Amino acid sequence: MTYCLGIWLPAGLVLASDSRTSAGVDQIATVKKLAVFEQPGERMIAILSAGNLATTQAVISTIRQNTGQAAGRPGVQGGAVDWSAADIMTARSLFDVAQIVGAILREVMRANRSFVEPYGDPGASFLIGGQITGDAHRLFQIYSAGNFVEASSRNAFLQLGETKYGKPILDRALTTRSGLDEAAKLALLSFDATIRSNLSVAPPIDLLRYETGSLAARQIAKFTAQHPYWADLRDRYSAGLGRLVESLPEPVFEQVMQDVGVASLPAGPTG
Repeated sequence: MTYCLGIWLPAGLVLASDSRTSAGVDQIATVKKLAVFEQPGERMIAILSAGNLATTQAVISTIRQNTGQAAGRPGVQGGAVDWSAADIMTARSLFDVAQIVGAILREVMRANRSFVEPYGDPGASFLIGGQITGDAHRLFQIYSAGNFVEASSRNAFLQLGETKYGKPILDRALTTRSGLDEAAKLALLSFDATIRSNLSVAPPIDLLRYETGSLAARQIAKFTAQHPYWADLRDRYSAGLGRLVESLPEPVFEQVMQDVGVASLPAGPTG
């Protein structure tokens, strides 16, 4: 399993992924799940992947192979637009990039599904974030079927993989008023919560902080378990959470017992 997170804010994007992949308890490997495609000053596209490793690598490799090809724009087959051979580096918008990745994913699934399913799930999903000149910065989630949804001010973050452990802190603390630095801290704490509760997610964490309008991947960091900043952030958060719990008032059990109708019976004979 894996955990990938994308946060959309008016100020930009924060994208992060872990690096663990496994095919059983004795087949654990570290794989980078963040791929960046950029032409500084013109476009920056980041793709995070989760799911079957062979499927995700086939999709990313096909995207790289199509980059710079003469075809460039999507073709037409049977009256329908064929995005599977298009080049994301000539796409007009992030919406078009999402169409391309979804089409490539469907092609990979169509070719491999019947061979893979007897042994496991061939499915995969992706987060696509970035910006192209003339368009706003955007964030999409691609499902295994190749269709997708887009983040917005009312749905500011999207997740892949082991989502449940890292979601509560984002629900509580992340708002559209959050700055990119605050969002980056919350992203790392979201990963810390997930790693503490699930062995299938592990560092290093690759994190991209993108400022809208910059059109370049200028701020990418790799956080290992021993990274001084992340270690300090985890320690401070744990200590602060402990102090907060200690400062909260104690529950009033007598009142609770009366409210739920608990009756007190006389003690029976002893001896």
